[in-house]
Amino acid sequence: MKKTLLPLFLSLGIFTFSQEAKTEAPAVDTTKAWSIQGQNTLMLNQAAFSNWVGGGANNVGWLAGVNYNLTYEKGKDLWENIIILGYGQNNTKGIGTRKTQDVINLSTNYGREFAKNWYISGGASLQTQFAAGYEDGNNPEAAKISNFMAPGYFNVGAGVTYRPNDNLTVTLRPANARWTFVLDEDLQYAGTYGLKNDGDSSLFQFGFLGTAIYKLKIMENITLTNTGSVFSNYLDHPERLVLSYSGILNMKINKFISTNITLDLLYDHNQIRRTQLKQTLGVGFAYNIEKGKKRSDNKNNQSWFKK
Repeated sequence: MKKTLLPLFLSLGIFTFSQEAKTEAPAVDTTKAWSIQGQNTLMLNQAAFSNWVGGGANNVGWLAGVNYNLTYEKGKDLWENIIILGYGQNNTKGIGTRKTQDVINLSTNYGREFAKNWYISGGASLQTQFAAGYEDGNNPEAAKISNFMAPGYFNVGAGVTYRPNDNLTVTLRPANARWTFVLDEDLQYAGTYGLKNDGDSSLFQFGFLGTAIYKLKIMENITLTNTGSVFSNYLDHPERLVLSYSGILNMKINKFISTNITLDLLYDHNQIRRTQLKQTLGVGFAYNIEKGKKRSDNKNNQSWFKK
């Protein structure tokens, strides 16, 4: 009997040990390196009048846009890509169709962490618009003042990035090359967008570029995204700063309906020597996409962005 029990106990001990070994095996890191967060929107507005003593003109408008953030995070590597596209029109009886929104904003920034939340980084960005703009709104009979890649701004540079969590990113580039492109021949005359001579199609500048993105959750389903930048040209009048600010207030009604209010401020001495302002308001359809997990130290900061 003892000879029978001994092999049985040995077998049981080996089985138990093997089970414990499997239990204590290191957990596999399932965090994905890539994360995709985006919003697709289609905003509509309309007004109609009939025998209305107060006056008014029938009008209908639309605004469509996408805003995507594609981020790669693994080890000490951080690579963030931003795609912002938007276009909108309004048709008013007696006036015709006018452009209300027109933006192309693409950027990429790669960083290698050298201290907690600090990265040596380098990147590039492109800003322009889809269609021509005119002095009288979008009236093609008025003087043309802008077009696709007229102007177009291309930046490439190196510096440092500070990113303590998913809601705040600050990038400082003390070495940044900036090209202003004016590819529309009708706009290639001296003084336009800083061009030095008639027929020039580009202007080169080199200086400091600072950018910051801050996302704020005001309350449940109400968020504000702030983006700001400053550029100083070392080569010519460094005191003439190019300043810009963009704010997007998103008020989510449900999974597919939301209200967006945008505010854009810009001062660029090479365009006009006054502060430029643009504001839009729209109610319509919005569909959010969120795939992948970010490796941020404070993952709870992303909860407001989820569907």
